[in-house]
Amino acid sequence: MEGGKEDWEAEAALLRRAEPSHILFLCVANSARSQLAEGIARSLAPPHVMISSAGSVPTSVRPQAIEVLREIGIDIGSQRSKGIDEVARPVDAVITLCEEEVCPVWLEDAHRLHWGLPDPAAVEGSEAARLEAFRSTRDELMRRLRVLFAR
Repeated sequence: MEGGKEDWEAEAALLRRAEPSHILFLCVANSARSQLAEGIARSLAPPHVMISSAGSVPTSVRPQAIEVLREIGIDIGSQRSKGIDEVARPVDAVITLCEEEVCPVWLEDAHRLHWGLPDPAAVEGSEAARLEAFRSTRDELMRRLRVLFAR
């Protein structure tokens, strides 16, 4: 933290001022964090801002991601995991979300932010513990995306 603000807050403010028209959330599997971010961002972003997510090794959307967003009134049931090559161009901003794994690299010109968050899909244990991990990630993404899309 610098001057009482977390780095991500300053980066989000800079990105907001850049007024991107297409934001991409990027991680490895495009199954949890980036799917949560895509759903939340679509609910908060102005209508003219395109929101996408993708992964370097896409799998499928985790049912826990669908469930924890449904709890707050966001439906991502029609979202699917996508590869980087499926992302519409141009992309103005890329937010990577990997923490413990190696994040994919976006080689094209774009503003880049890195919000390293733990992967809720990696949590083992009871379904209740796994859902709690997804809720925690959802809540942190909501907090950050509210700052990014503040009007």
